[in-house]
Amino acid sequence: MAPVLGGIFLLLVLLVVITLLRTVRIVPQARAGIVERFGKYRATLPAGLNIVVPFADRLRYMIDLREQVVSFPPQPVITEDNLVVSIDTVIYFQVTDAVSATYEIANYIQAVEQLTMTTLRNIVGGMTLEQTLTSREDINAGLRTVLDEATGKWGIRVNRVEIKGIDPPPSIKDAMEKQMRADRDKRAVILTAEGQRQSSILTAEGNKQSAILNAEGMREAQILQAEAERQARILRAQGEGQAIQTVFQAIHDGQPDQSLLAYQYLQMLPKIAEGDANKVWIVPSEIGRALEGLGSSLGQIEGIPKETSGVKHRVDMGETAEAIDAADKSLSEARSAVADAIAEANASLPGAAVPRPSIDTGSSAEPDAPSGGSTPGA
Repeated sequence: MAPVLGGIFLLLVLLVVITLLRTVRIVPQARAGIVERFGKYRATLPAGLNIVVPFADRLRYMIDLREQVVSFPPQPVITEDNLVVSIDTVIYFQVTDAVSATYEIANYIQAVEQLTMTTLRNIVGGMTLEQTLTSREDINAGLRTVLDEATGKWGIRVNRVEIKGIDPPPSIKDAMEKQMRADRDKRAVILTAEGQRQSSILTAEGNKQSAILNAEGMREAQILQAEAERQARILRAQGEGQAIQTVFQAIHDGQPDQSLLAYQYLQMLPKIAEGDANKVWIVPSEIGRALEGLGSSLGQIEGIPKETSGVKHRVDMGETAEAIDAADKSLSEARSAVADAIAEANASLPGAAVPRPSIDTGSSAEPDAPSGGSTPGA
């Protein structure tokens, strides 16, 4: 009897454990449990610990409520210009209603895939190949709008649609590569021509500026040279004029007489002897008389008196009184030197006594000295 009671107890314990297991249901986080009672929808279990009626309620489906990412394989799509391209897409969606996702659609992932392909063919079929390759954002936006509207009744929200790649046929790729290579070559040739054009323009501009600057430099140089030559001629003419005025002023200030002429004659004698042909030069013993005769003969020429007297007139050249006194002093010294030279010449002649001519300093007129004596120079 004891073994029978032990077996019944074990069955009761096992039945209790099974009942507890069928009663308690634990749903993970971000999941939703669909409970059916006798094959009919009963409730949706939230995340955590849940109690159901054992043997009557059954946890039928466990729905993932997180955002899911599904990548679909490449699908052939025909463009408007009858070219076949392969497009692979990525869908980001999330289940918002677990009951609809369970009972409204048998396989919502497959349904989303097929809907994506059909919508993609519809959108790309109205575009050319070039538009398809350059309008990914437009295709993504169109896909998302259509999928979101169609999957709303399935309890699914499509958050984002991305196109991973668009692969045209190999022949189209080759043609596109050739076209791109031709475009690059064309742009390279255009850029080279533009560079040569700009280089030629800049070179011509540089030559033009250089020629202009050279011409301006030559013009400035000629102008400056002409100005310099003009200034030089003006200064030279002014210098010659001042020299003539100075000589003329000196002649007026000196009041030349026979003594000055005799001194000039003595200065010319060494120059006469400088010639190579003059091997012998004789000084006559009558040099004093010759000088006296030269002075007397020159004294008869109009404009050169033997002696000067009267009021002395000067040509005003704007000089100061100190310069005039210095000129008078120099003239007196020159006359004194002339008188000394004549006296020395007379003394060197044997048996000849020539009177020393008087030198007028310009202060007063003195009478001629007697022929047998000498007068000291002023």
